[in-house]
Amino acid sequence: MVNIHGIVPAMVTPMNEDETINEKELRAQVNRQIEAGVHGLFCLGTNGEFYILNQEEKLKVMEIVIHENAGRLPVFVGTGAIGTKETVQLSQKAQELGADVLSVITPYFAAASQNEIYEHFKTVANSVDIPILPYNIPMRTGANINVDTLKRLSQIPNITGVKDSSGNFDNILQYIESTDDSFAVLSGNDSLVLWTLQAGGKGAICGIANLFPHTMASIYELWKAGEFAEAKKVQDSIREIRNCFKLGNPNTIVKIATNLLGHPVGPCRKPFYTNSESIREEIQRVLHTYYKDFK
Repeated sequence: MVNIHGIVPAMVTPMNEDETINEKELRAQVNRQIEAGVHGLFCLGTNGEFYILNQEEKLKVMEIVIHENAGRLPVFVGTGAIGTKETVQLSQKAQELGADVLSVITPYFAAASQNEIYEHFKTVANSVDIPILPYNIPMRTGANINVDTLKRLSQIPNITGVKDSSGNFDNILQYIESTDDSFAVLSGNDSLVLWTLQAGGKGAICGIANLFPHTMASIYELWKAGEFAEAKKVQDSIREIRNCFKLGNPNTIVKIATNLLGHPVGPCRKPFYTNSESIREEIQRVLHTYYKDFK
């Protein structure tokens, strides 16, 4: 089993202007993240636009990231779909390609009971031999993994952690309290990285790491070294850029900012894309606070 810990960037999927996958830049982002000192790589999450890629494209992204990583870090792959059958198929293909950990979002669109959610994850877990992290993001899916359900899921041998993007810190606390220390509770909210670690969580899957991978990785490293005050300064430093999320779809904001920083990851796929000059200018203004020589 993989030691799931630290800062794992929720990598964007670089695209060309025609919305095809930009393989060259995806490979460049893999190396950029590794060189920055992150603790794993995560492709095909929300920031990776899994929801708008077809299966062939998802397999291509997996192949590129796993190949370019070349065993240097654990590779987390998002394989969740609305249906259990499709999720199983994609999870098995990810394992065949060499994924180390699977992140599986809750079924979405149609309402699912807690027992249906449990059976979904149990079926997926039984179909593969690698660790699985249920992904809880109720504001996007309309489904929440209740604490009792997660506790049941944690008894399944290869469900070894959870990513919580509810934004509700009490939910993270209850996940930690209801599982044993070997179970990796990860924050999916970048503002809660340090507080999750302090509470007994293992780390975070971070969208802001697309912008500042070394900064995000240093929160964990400083915390691990017992330098809480310094870790808090770093945690607090991302507040202004996260406030830019109010300007639009966070995935779009992350991609615009990453492009502005000189990494040509391209646009989000339409309709989840904006070319608003006023939004771009505001993001650029905020980025100036991080890089005084930013142009």
